[in-house]
Formats: sequence, structure tokens, C-alpha cells
Amino acid sequence: MLSAALTGYFTAFSLILAIGAQNAFVLRQGLLRSHVFLICLFCAVSDALLITAGVAGFGAMVGYFPRLPFYLSLFGAAFLLFYGATRFLAAWRGDYTMELSGKGLDLWPALGVVFACTWLNPHVYLDTLGLIGAVSTQFEPAAEKWAFGIAAALASFSFFFGLGYGARLLAPVMQTTATWRVLDIGIGIVMWLIAFGLIASLGTY
Repeated sequence: MLSAALTGYFTAFSLILAIGAQNAFVLRQGLLRSHVFLICLFCAVSDALLITAGVAGFGAMVGYFPRLPFYLSLFGAAFLLFYGATRFLAAWRGDYTMELSGKGLDLWPALGVVFACTWLNPHVYLDTLGLIGAVSTQFEPAAEKWAFGIAAALASFSFFFGLGYGARLLAPVMQTTATWRVLDIGIGIVMWLIAFGLIASLGTY
């Protein structure tokens, strides 16, 4: 049981550790100290739902809807290109009055962005429904499999809340327009690299 739980925790943690669209947005919200709890909770609960579905075998759904990855990649790429462009535009304008005063997006626009970063990102489905679901199949009986799944979900909670609230440690550095511009350019690059990767993958579906 302990082995299954440890495998689940570290498998999930390693998969979400890489900087992606979702993580970059959580980091930005954490720096702004804007709706951090709800943003982190949304990401963690979303991951937990997908991990549960993956462990339960929901990954087989792609077998019934083989074009699903294509449409997820298409919509996900479109959103990431758009959001990346907004970050580049913000960096170009250099108006960080709100950021320097500690203000960010209102709650519903912020939740809208994190919803798109989470549920329109095919990599999230690959990691949770696909990879975590596949690794869980090695554990029997059911108690070990669900110990794996619960630990994987806990990894998501610890990661996102650690990232969101840990980001404030960088707050003293983020006190100039130049540092916010660098952050936005970096986020824009991440968004566009992921988007171009999704576009390149369309031909494989």
C-alpha cells in the first residue's frame, strides 16, 4: 500500500513539475497574491478529477472518440496563442501599474483563464488520463490502485498550493516594470512553444 502511494505521489508530482501554461498562470497569480487560494484549489481539484478518471480507466474514452485529441489540441493551441499574445502585448506596452500595486485580474476572468489553461490543454489529459491511468494498472488489488490515485491527487494539491503561495517569496524581486516585463515575455514564450507543439501534433491524429 505504501509503495503504491509513494509511486502515485512522485509520479504525479514529476509530471506537473514542468513549467506549462497552467503553472505559469498560477505563478503569476501567486506573485500578485490575487485569488491564490481559489486558483490553486481549481487546479488541484481539476487534476484530482482527471486522475480519478484515469485510475478508473476513463482513458479508454479516446478509443471511442479517436478525434478527441485533435480537437483538444486545436482549441488548446488557439487559446495559448491568444493568451501568449496578451502577455507579449503587455510586455511591449510596459504598463504595470496594477501589478506593481498588487492588483490582478478580477475573480471570474482569472478563473476563466485557468479553466482554459487546464481543460483545453491536451497535455493535462495525456498526463492524468493517459500516463497516470496507465501506471495505476500495475497495482492490484483495488485498494492499492486507489492508494496510488489518492496520493497522486495529493501531489497535485501540494504542488499547486506550494507554487501559488511560494511565489510570494519572489515578490521583493518583482518591484520594477523590467522584472514584470521579463516574466510576461517568459510566460508568452512558454505559451507559444506549447501552442506550436500542439499545432505540430495535429497531423498525427
